Amino acid sequence: MAIPITIPNGSTATGDEPAYAPAEAAERTGLSIDTLRYYERIGLLPAVPRTVGGRRRYRERDLDTLGLLNCLRDTGMPIREMQRFAALLAAGDETIPARVALLEEHRDSARTRIRQLQEQLDRIERKIAHYEAELG
Repeated sequence: MAIPITIPNGSTATGDEPAYAPAEAAERTGLSIDTLRYYERIGLLPAVPRTVGGRRRYRERDLDTLGLLNCLRDTGMPIREMQRFAALLAAGDETIPARVALLEEHRDSARTRIRQLQEQLDRIERKIAHYEAELG
């Protein structure tokens, strides 16, 4: 039996779309329950539907959004830029060009960091080789 959920616009749905409790959403996304609530509170995630009893129920689209947010965070995007992206996403399809531009900028920044890390890794490898040569 489907659990009725209240959509943030006030309507109620009982569709066949899977909905996950916070613990399930946390497990599926690799984020903590506190992080899920924090992301909702600061506007990174649109208001999550709730059951009639007030419990959050995350939908597949919420998990998809959380997966992207996790990727952006893990690749060094600052929270304020993640909020900007979330606001563009919430504003609708007319913001797609702005979203692409923001993601391209982030991609370029990530590529720069990868190059820098590779240079540092190469330096570490050279130092290891130097010490190994001294040992024998």
